[in-house]
Amino acid sequence: MLLTVAGIDVHYGSAQVLHGVSINIMEGELVCIVGRNGAGKTTLLKTIAGFQRPSKGTIEFDGTPIQTIKPEKIAVMGIKYVFQDKRVFGDLTVRENIQLAAYPVGARLEDSIAKLLSIHEKMKIYLDSKAKGLSGGERQILLIGRALVGSPRLLLIDEPTEGLAAKVIGDISRILTTTKGNVSMIVVEQNLAIVSRLADRIYIMKEGNVIREITYPEQIRDQEYIQSLL
Repeated sequence: MLLTVAGIDVHYGSAQVLHGVSINIMEGELVCIVGRNGAGKTTLLKTIAGFQRPSKGTIEFDGTPIQTIKPEKIAVMGIKYVFQDKRVFGDLTVRENIQLAAYPVGARLEDSIAKLLSIHEKMKIYLDSKAKGLSGGERQILLIGRALVGSPRLLLIDEPTEGLAAKVIGDISRILTTTKGNVSMIVVEQNLAIVSRLADRIYIMKEGNVIREITYPEQIRDQEYIQSLL
């Protein structure tokens, strides 16, 4: 077991957003979290990554409690968070974005750039271009490549295909497929076609609760079944 989230409550002020949420992920698994807007999916990822503190419950990463650790230290421990809003350092080049990711984990810049190009070779032509000039899909690819720097053990990826064109969604799906097995991933995703192809397990969230865990392959591949739970 790589990550265990056990009975966490999360509040924003007096409003409770997560209610006793428990999930887990094994080494090498890709777990998808599915739910409508406002279900608490992003809050769950932010809490695992350390950006939000749970008011109750525990989070263990490889046996170490992390629910009180700062996000920058959690990242160095091997959990990388890919934000939903495609947040890159726009005034820096693609190369400099990768360099920033490499510094805190002591990774070589050449190796880090090679990791980005291994998931999408076409990014080579943008290495010395400012990141703010990238398309939404290219930014998403940069974010995933940046998160892979330093060989993390767990990626938290929030809505990787949201707002992207069909061709780019295909590129992201391919990248996740080729990355799967080399690093564990928790992916929040609304595109059920991608979920049904990629997921080893699915958690369904509703109103801050996990209402169902789907483990049977035939149910994971059944998009109509998943949709019915939403």
